Amino acid sequence: MRTTDRLLKLLDEEFPSPQVALHYKTPLQLLVATILSAQCTDERVNQVTKGLFARYQTANDYAKADPARLEEEIRPTGFYRTKARSLIKTGQALVSRFGGEVPGTMEELVTLPGVGRKTANVILGNCFGVPGVVVDTHVKRVTRRLGLVDTDDPEKIEVALQRLLPKGAWTRASHQLLLHGRHICQARAPRCHECRLYDLCPWEGKRPA
Repeated sequence: MRTTDRLLKLLDEEFPSPQVALHYKTPLQLLVATILSAQCTDERVNQVTKGLFARYQTANDYAKADPARLEEEIRPTGFYRTKARSLIKTGQALVSRFGGEVPGTMEELVTLPGVGRKTANVILGNCFGVPGVVVDTHVKRVTRRLGLVDTDDPEKIEVALQRLLPKGAWTRASHQLLLHGRHICQARAPRCHECRLYDLCPWEGKRPA
């Protein structure tokens, strides 16, 4: 069995039903939640969006939001002034250029304020069924330790994983790698004794199983 095939098999065994931790029902809600998740835990974002989504239900609601009020509503997520500006400008862009709807292509999504390739791939993979590789801090760490990449550049990692993995597995596998990094291959105290990928891992810093 090829190393890549074995990796995917082990990830499927470890996380058979990977799900986005952010709570959402619509592409707009996932877009907002993902913007808020920068430098913030998913749990905290979910606490904030529970009330936020009840008050802001359309792109136009964000476009016309009072900045000071929105800042206070999302304050617990951190960097609230920058995030509030992004949400308002994103709402305005959605209304003016996309009829109030979240677009379904990478090229269009990355034109929105506060939206990079990571956020765009989250939206595409989970809302539109378009395969995409999501590269966050966990995916960067795990892929480097596994020797799959030799760079910290998110876009280069995305391209490398696209070459290594079957296209149909991009969204699922990148989310599984994220979960593996969050729960097992942690930055400061990796749980190597619990790692299903231990035999595949060439990382010189791994701990005895």
